Amino acid sequence: MDIKITSLSGGDAGSVTLADEIFGLEPREDILQRVVRWQLAKRQQGTHQSLGRAEIARTGAKLYKQKGTGRARHGSARAPQFRGGGKAHGPVSRSHAHDLPKKLRALGLKHALSAKAKAGGLIVVDDLASNDGKTKAIATQFAGLGWTNALIIGGSELDVNFSRSARNLPNIDVLPIQGINVYDILRRQTLVLSKAAVEALEERFK
Repeated sequence: MDIKITSLSGGDAGSVTLADEIFGLEPREDILQRVVRWQLAKRQQGTHQSLGRAEIARTGAKLYKQKGTGRARHGSARAPQFRGGGKAHGPVSRSHAHDLPKKLRALGLKHALSAKAKAGGLIVVDDLASNDGKTKAIATQFAGLGWTNALIIGGSELDVNFSRSARNLPNIDVLPIQGINVYDILRRQTLVLSKAAVEALEERFK
């Protein structure tokens, strides 16, 4: 599929042919859902922790004698039914990550790219660079291009002035090609790829 290349100033910079095996697939929601679930589970901290009865700092003495009181036979004040006791079956620190085959992860990225291309939310620019590194100037350029909610992917090395000036803008994410992922593609309305990013993707999936 052919798509025109634009510049940050809004001018025409030619066209590029995108590989159909990367940008022309019929998107499958089940694959996208599995990859997004894998990503979110992997980044979940899992630091939730409550104290069980074995971790409570409390006396271990028997509360009262075993027989003759007419009450239940308790042996520890650390039991969950007492105020100040341990929590029964509470959360513990653990990893929420689960495995996902590498081929499925790669396929998920292809389907995410194809979904953006099919929805008309894919834009290719010739270069991502800023002369002065001013956020106000970049914000004006983005507003003129209609990039109010966008993920911008550059080459392996981002222009320092461009990344600095764009990182404070709301709903704008700027990543190198190494950081491209399914979740960030889907959560933003527009996907902006530089020519270097397109070449890197085609080389990666060649």
